[in-house]
Amino acid sequence: MAVVGIDFGTLHSKIGVARHRGIDIITNEVSNRATPSLVAFGPKQRFIGESAKTQETSNFKNTVGSLKRCLGRTLNDAQIQDYEKKFINAKLLDVNGSVGTEVNFLGERVQFSYTQLVAMYLGKLRDIAAAELKANVSDVVISVPGWYTDVQRRALLDAAAIANLNVLRLINDTTATALGYGITKSDLPEPENPRHVVFVDCGHAELSVSVIAFAKGQLTVKATAYENNLGGRDIDWALVKHFSEEFTTKYKIDVLAHPKAVFRLTAGCEKLKKILSANSEANLSVESIMTDVDASSKLNREQFEELIAPLLERIKAPIERAIRDSGLSPEQIDAVELVGGTTRVPAVKQKISEACGGRALSYTLNQDEAVARGATFACAMLSPTFRVRDFSIHDVNHFPIKVQWEHVPDDQDEDTELLVFPQGNSIPSTKVLSFYRKEAFTISSVYADPQLLPGSINPWISNFTAKDVPVQANGDPAVVKVKTRLNLHGIMSFEGAYTEEVEEKEEPAPMDVDQPEGAPPAPPKKKKIIRKKDVPFVATNTSLQKEVVESYREKELQIYESDKLVIDTEERKNALEEYIYDMRSKVEDRYAAYIQSEEKSKLLAGLQDAEDWLYSDEGEENTKSVYVARLDSLKVIGDRVVFRYREQDERTRAVAQLRETLNNYMSQATSSDDKYSHIDEKDKQAVVEKVATVQKWLEDQTIKQFERAKNVDPILTSAEVSKKRDEVIYFATPILTKPKPKVVPTPSSGTPKPEEQQKESPPPEKKDEPVQEMDVD
Repeated sequence: MAVVGIDFGTLHSKIGVARHRGIDIITNEVSNRATPSLVAFGPKQRFIGESAKTQETSNFKNTVGSLKRCLGRTLNDAQIQDYEKKFINAKLLDVNGSVGTEVNFLGERVQFSYTQLVAMYLGKLRDIAAAELKANVSDVVISVPGWYTDVQRRALLDAAAIANLNVLRLINDTTATALGYGITKSDLPEPENPRHVVFVDCGHAELSVSVIAFAKGQLTVKATAYENNLGGRDIDWALVKHFSEEFTTKYKIDVLAHPKAVFRLTAGCEKLKKILSANSEANLSVESIMTDVDASSKLNREQFEELIAPLLERIKAPIERAIRDSGLSPEQIDAVELVGGTTRVPAVKQKISEACGGRALSYTLNQDEAVARGATFACAMLSPTFRVRDFSIHDVNHFPIKVQWEHVPDDQDEDTELLVFPQGNSIPSTKVLSFYRKEAFTISSVYADPQLLPGSINPWISNFTAKDVPVQANGDPAVVKVKTRLNLHGIMSFEGAYTEEVEEKEEPAPMDVDQPEGAPPAPPKKKKIIRKKDVPFVATNTSLQKEVVESYREKELQIYESDKLVIDTEERKNALEEYIYDMRSKVEDRYAAYIQSEEKSKLLAGLQDAEDWLYSDEGEENTKSVYVARLDSLKVIGDRVVFRYREQDERTRAVAQLRETLNNYMSQATSSDDKYSHIDEKDKQAVVEKVATVQKWLEDQTIKQFERAKNVDPILTSAEVSKKRDEVIYFATPILTKPKPKVVPTPSSGTPKPEEQQKESPPPEKKDEPVQEMDVD
């Protein structure tokens, strides 16, 4: 089973695989270790990852990003409308109750939900991993932000199911980072005196903080905090606004009114930001930003930090909150580890250090790949095919969850809500709730503090309705126990409902042999037997119905096969075009001596005809089979010419190998060396005759081939020569490698036979040997 971990990122994603030598971050089809988190649509096919990035500038309205940010959201979510929308060029709309997009695809306006878009992207990551591992990929661990709510986590699981992936665990990205850090440490302290490390991850769109207590063989999440609208793209946007204002005055253009101009300026600002992270000054240059205007400007680091000052001020709050919630003081923190690309900005590092009490910052982890490595470790720990050192993960949920219900008609004083999983509750966790009911009832699970949720996500999680509640014989309410679970993915669900019936059963008392005669017998003991009786129930949540998932999966498979056919067709078309130009140039150069004039005329005419057809309307758009047939027709002549050319070198090598083999066997068969003395002379002579026969055949065929023109099919081929060589080897080797017969010495009368000698010899002294115990269980 392949072991794969995925760091699902806003800007790009990374894939880790576990091998017997460790964790590797694999490269995609263009040898990049990070794959852009983009899905694009064209008139013939989709473009995902690198191919989507390549055509983003020319097709930006049909290129969809923010996959991680919009998944599980609704169109009217405040964060989508007020924040995310400015980073997305494609049209957003409602698709079956969740945010989606409308794009031009296959010549039509088509709508996709973000769940479908993420499924497409995960399918691409699956194929990249499968190509690297040369095996199908199914089981994965995917990292998610700790601020992901129940609906977002369920949406990601649905997307994975559509992509035919089995998610073993959704792991919080800060927890994945901590796992990658701790599992390789051999010097962790005892649990009584743990090592406390703060992890600060500032990436493309968000800042995450976690305080982790490390001890031997375990990590415990003490506290987490997030600022989910603070990252590299926010810095880029601050620069975009600054330069757009400057260009309004300088070039009399309104950049913000033109999406393509904004896109080009954003790319330039991102480069400028990276340069300023290592230099005191940087230039900005954007060619053809709009209306053929080439815009340019410059910025120094002091101006840059002044522009992003409001963003920098927001860094402290989540770090200080996480440390405060952990119950630790800054002095009790042993290390502060930074990950995420935005932590390379010097001003960001300074603010992080200030928030941690001026502590020195550590960079022992790979800032870009730490999450992917941790997710892969988590997958290896869950896989039966890998043996990983024991390391426990004690993670927690970020948002408190409560259940609520309606009043029982005859008990208006009853509480109607209960906090089940408070903030910081361990994951996974199971709790059983007891309800006293006489009839069917419904309860709901919701987030207890909606203000903590990102954007305006609906706090509702799921509903539970118990049916056919059994009626007690005495009319009292039945005690219905509802099992709730916060699972490994951080998802809350209702697992079951049951009642308990207590039955007392008498057991005969044990016989007392010392009991006086006539004494009354001991009273029988009573044993309580508890029987559970399931209560039928219906639970609803935000996950897609199985039928919907299956229909999306079938649709995705159809698009996938269509894309594959388009790609294969394009490859065949390109192969035809390449053959035309390659063969035309080589016929006049490399293959000139190996082609007859009639063949040359016919081949060149065929190449010209194929070229004219290829650039006609018919050749521009046709089926894969037509391109294959065109290429095969050209190869009827071309392959014969190529064969003659290649045979010239291959035949020479094959003849040289055959001559060497013949000489070796002839010298062995005629040698007077003692190691061949035991071989029968008739057998040696047979080898000599075989070698001579083949040698005669080779000389005759070589002379005939020498007299033959190069532009005629050869009479002697390398394949025939190799076959003759194998024939000689198979004939001569068994004869010339025949082993010498063993010589049995004749024992003298005064010397005991080996058997007798062994029999008379005393047994060797027995020494203590190490005993290896094997556990068969």
